[in-house]
Amino acid sequence: MTLAVLGVGTGLGLWSLVVWLFPPRPTLSNLVARLHPEPQRQPLLLPQGGGWAVRVGAPFTSVLRSLGLPGKGIARDLAITERSADTHLAEKAALGLTGLLLPVTVDFMLAAGGRAMPWPVPAAGALGLAAGGFLLPDLTVRAEAQRRREAFRHALSSYLNLIHILLAGGAGVDAALHDAAQTGQGWAFQQLRRALNTARLTRSSPWATLGQLGEELEIAELTELAAALSLAGTEGSKLRASLAAKAAAMRSQDGAAAEGQANAATERMALPGMLMAFGFVLFIFYPALTQITASL
Repeated sequence: MTLAVLGVGTGLGLWSLVVWLFPPRPTLSNLVARLHPEPQRQPLLLPQGGGWAVRVGAPFTSVLRSLGLPGKGIARDLAITERSADTHLAEKAALGLTGLLLPVTVDFMLAAGGRAMPWPVPAAGALGLAAGGFLLPDLTVRAEAQRRREAFRHALSSYLNLIHILLAGGAGVDAALHDAAQTGQGWAFQQLRRALNTARLTRSSPWATLGQLGEELEIAELTELAAALSLAGTEGSKLRASLAAKAAAMRSQDGAAAEGQANAATERMALPGMLMAFGFVLFIFYPALTQITASL
């Protein structure tokens, strides 16, 4: 077991040395972007800090970044969950190291008590737990980002209804956007208010910042709303009817999605019910079967 641990440590050290000596070459698009820099828009989604895993895995973030992590999909999900890439990589490294060292520690404790396991068992457990710990933050971020997208779509339908009511009352487009965002609560309305306040402070159009927010969140409905607002602001197109139709379509889509999720949950509950019924039948007939087999 000691030789296995030393081999893993030596391999990780050699791999880190090779990555440091021969860093990956930048792509042609990155080199062209360096020659012709363009002003970058400030992101509307702000990252937050982390806990103990960030402090433990912080020394390994540069190594993971040299490997091209995180990917584009995970980077977008991190922006939605308001977590920085360094925090995410540090957590991946910390959980991977924890999973790698936990079976080894248990094996050493058992060996100290005279009950050592065969070395393939802790080695396989260390590799499996290290892979699971390394991938767990990705799964968590994807699930959290999907949950926030669904919650934002649900809040957006209410936001469209509020805008429609304010426009029907005679309010302007800009006033309707800001007043409707001030009415709601929660994370979705907080992001809408931040986008509209950014537009007001930077003296840009509100539909531009709403379109940027829709691109960062990957919500097509918000991008379509921004396009409709742009037409209303620049070409004077009718907005109330399109907003009402969009809100009705989103409510219908949310209802269909909720019904599909309920049906899926009902189908998943069938298997536990069958297992419970099988266990109950086995519990009833087991004494009789033991009596029959004992009498033979």
